[in-house]
Amino acid sequence: MEANTTKLEITPLELKKRLDSGEKPFILDIREAHEVEICALNNSALIPMGELAQRFQELSELKDQEIIIYCRSGARSDRCANFLRGQGFTNVVNLTGGILRWADEVDSSLSKY
Repeated sequence: MEANTTKLEITPLELKKRLDSGEKPFILDIREAHEVEICALNNSALIPMGELAQRFQELSELKDQEIIIYCRSGARSDRCANFLRGQGFTNVVNLTGGILRWADEVDSSLSKY
């Protein structure tokens, strides 16, 4: 039996490198709308954590594609990634450290909160 090699996490620098190379992964922001107003990653979709259980079907066409999920610090998005995996999504990757780590390592112009 082959081991599962699906990656569960990605660092901000790894994601930045992929974006810079022209990749366009699906990026899901699970923060609340008021948090998105402070700062957000470009081209990310928003489904707040509190709505994910009711709205995850909106992502059904991505069930076997990579979904990179993020929040403020990585904790909420990790829980949401596990939830999506439990719903049969096969390639959900958490952004380690969330947008705070992204601001520290990639884009210091983002407002931290």
